[in-house]
Amino acid sequence: MASKRLDLSTAFWRRSSYSNGSGGDCVEVVDNLPGIVPVRDSKDPHGPAIVFPAAAWSSFVSAVKNADTPGLA
Repeated sequence: MASKRLDLSTAFWRRSSYSNGSGGDCVEVVDNLPGIVPVRDSKDPHGPAIVFPAAAWSSFVSAVKNADTPGLA
């Protein structure tokens, strides 16, 4: 099975609004690609990205926003 490589070298990465002031402990996303949402660790911008289907990412974000668990919302 052949794998496809996604070129994200020119992508515009947006940092999480929940990022702390020093830039640590946060994720960055590319949210302008149709059908997918690449996610990476902001501390390792040249490292790997995990690519989620847009619907799955949306469900995850909604679940986190609606969580009653302290520290998740």
